[in-house]
Amino acid sequence: MLDQVAGKPLIDIRQVSRSFPKGSGKDVTVLENVDLTIREGELVGLLGRSGSGKSTLLRIIAGLVTPSSGVAECRGSEIQGPPSGVAMVFQSFALFPWLTVLQNVELGLEAKGVDRAERRSRALAAIDLIGLDGFENAFPKELSGGMRQRVGFARALVVHPDLLLMDEPFSALDVLTAETLRTDMIDLWMEGRLPIKSVLIVTHNIEEAVLMCDRILVFSSNPGRVARELKVDLLHPRNRLDPVFRQLVDSIYAIMTQRVEPRTPSKEGIPGAGMGMVLTHVSTNVLAGLIEALAAAPYDGRADLPVLAGALQMEADEIFHLGETLQLLRLAQLSEGDIELTEAGKRFAHMETDERKRLFAEHISAYVPLIGLIRRVLDERPSHVAPMARFRNELEDYMTEDYADETLKTVISWARYAELFAYDEHSELFSLENPQ
Repeated sequence: MLDQVAGKPLIDIRQVSRSFPKGSGKDVTVLENVDLTIREGELVGLLGRSGSGKSTLLRIIAGLVTPSSGVAECRGSEIQGPPSGVAMVFQSFALFPWLTVLQNVELGLEAKGVDRAERRSRALAAIDLIGLDGFENAFPKELSGGMRQRVGFARALVVHPDLLLMDEPFSALDVLTAETLRTDMIDLWMEGRLPIKSVLIVTHNIEEAVLMCDRILVFSSNPGRVARELKVDLLHPRNRLDPVFRQLVDSIYAIMTQRVEPRTPSKEGIPGAGMGMVLTHVSTNVLAGLIEALAAAPYDGRADLPVLAGALQMEADEIFHLGETLQLLRLAQLSEGDIELTEAGKRFAHMETDERKRLFAEHISAYVPLIGLIRRVLDERPSHVAPMARFRNELEDYMTEDYADETLKTVISWARYAELFAYDEHSELFSLENPQ
């Protein structure tokens, strides 16, 4: 089926944007001016970092979220609520634990008013198709994660949708289970046995996208936009070791790292960011381990991201996040799919613990505006104490409450490691333990 010429449009997304309100009353834009057409007979991938708006776009297509602006159409009609002929498979298995496999699969048909005999016949056929024959009367708690996700697929397929939406359907599974289920789905699609016309899959796994999809839309972040559209001209089954496959994976890494190339420092550390910089927590032990791995053979300070991710058994999203954190702290640089230690990063790799803490303290003070602000406030106050609420309120002028919480969690962890200041969870106070 993947070798067919794509047919008539099922979904047409034109200049779609989506914003959500922040705690300060301002809006944060998650998607901006996105265009996407999905035609019959193709498997399309939305690939991007966590938080790039991929899942929001999927939910707009599913009719679960309305766009703030732009046009979202299914078969030429505006999407207002869940459109007919569209089914969805979620990252979490989303099964009803008190229902058997058969009952879970029958739910969609029951909602459509299909009579009992036909429901049972179609549900059994779907269960057999996805490889769970014999487990019809089992309950979800009796199944492995991979088997539960197969039930999720059967429940989506049983209604014979034109378009199957998949939101990171393999990310909650272990590597071997995910690979088996992914391969089974591709085989069924290629054999024309799936009762669907097209598939749209959201993923942050680069190799998964290249393995499965005819066409890949690479999303950038903050806000989410289509940075590049790539056609995958490889026959199935695809070989991960094929030089063309590897070249495509490498090119996608390069596209995604182009969005985070180093920028000239400003007084606030990162131009255009300042106090609005959202931080996601990364353990200092993990950062130190990555620096040590990069500094050692065979990398000697510079590595190809896909190669490094494979060696460390990390997904693209994880290695990108760690690399961007090191880049923020000027301990490494990302460029064209590579990561390279800076001179400071190389020194860090060979330092003892106390020296590392001092270097880390210097860099987070210089390049993380919130940490520099907290330290200055504590230094200037006679009591050397300040409530967290003072900084949370300022952050919420720039970001959502959840992002503010995550940013503060990160700042507290990094500052403790660097011994810059302390934080008491009970009183919610920052303080200098040994003010100078």
